[in-house]
Order: sequence, then C-alpha cells, then structure tokens
Amino acid sequence: MRIKGVKQVLIAFFSYCALETTAGLWASSYLVLHQGIEAKVAAGWASLFYLGITFGRFLNGFVTDKLGNRNMIRIGLGIIAVGLTAVILPLQVDLITLVGLVLIGIGCAPIYPCIIHETPKNFGAENSQAIIGIQMASAYTGSTFMPPIFGVLARFATISLYPVYLSLFLILMIIMTERLNRLVASKESR
Repeated sequence: MRIKGVKQVLIAFFSYCALETTAGLWASSYLVLHQGIEAKVAAGWASLFYLGITFGRFLNGFVTDKLGNRNMIRIGLGIIAVGLTAVILPLQVDLITLVGLVLIGIGCAPIYPCIIHETPKNFGAENSQAIIGIQMASAYTGSTFMPPIFGVLARFATISLYPVYLSLFLILMIIMTERLNRLVASKESR
C-alpha cells in the first residue's frame, strides 16, 4: 500500500467490479420496473450485456498489442460512458436503453484484463504478484457488496437510480485510472 498508485488501482478495480456486477445483476429488473419492458425481453437483453463483455474481450485480444493497456482502459471507459448516457436518456425508445446496456458490456471488456496486464509495468515485476493478489481482493469486494447495496437503495428509494449508481463508479474509475497514469508517468520520467 506504500507503493505510489496502489490505492488508486485498488479503488479503480473495486469500482470496475462494482459497476460490472451491478450492471449485469440489476439490468433486467431496471428494464422491467423502470422502463416497463416485458420480463422475457428484459432478461434477453440483460444477457446481451454479458455477450457484450465476451465479444469485447475477444476483440480486446487482437487490439491491445497495437493500442496498449492504458488506451484500451480509456476506450472501455468511454464506451461505458456512451452506454450509460443511452440508458440515462429520458426517451421512450426502449431500443436505445437496450443498446446502451450492450455498450456498457462492450466497454467493460478490456478493463479487467488490461489493469491486470499493466500491473508489472505500473509497480515493477517484483511487486506485481502481491499487488495482483490485493487487486483481486478489491475486485471481489466490489463484486460482492455493491450489487446488494444497490438492491437496498432500489428498494427504499427507486430502481431508477440504476444508471446514476453505475455512473458514480464510472466517474470514480476515470479519476483513479488517470491519477494512476500520472503517478506512473512521473515515476517513468525520473
């Protein structure tokens, strides 16, 4: 934790897994309860969120060598932002919301593997094994606790907070990954 950038990557990883897991687990409930989409249709589109991740990770394998891990993370965050914007838009066109969910999945695709793959470069090969272990703990914490917390929020407030909740994690990820990039760049320039 004393190594510069570790706190940032842990918060980014926590936020990423919180966003991905909450998005996937609550998508169909949001579509049914907020958008009024039939449950069967909502379940099908929610599953396309995961197809977006799968397809995106397949593409990620071909593109990352050319663009680099940091750029792939930025591209993923940008695609998530576009997807969330589509979900947030107060339009009565269900297709836009549904496509937004798929885009969120595609945007999620490169982030997890690229953060892991960048760890030796960010923190040194000698520290990477220990830091990856801590990253996994942070990731699992986000995946485990944040979807149920959203469930409590949805129950006592409203399910319409779904895109806002996801957006908070996206903003946190953007801030933390860019801070990490600046810290790593300052170490590399010495």
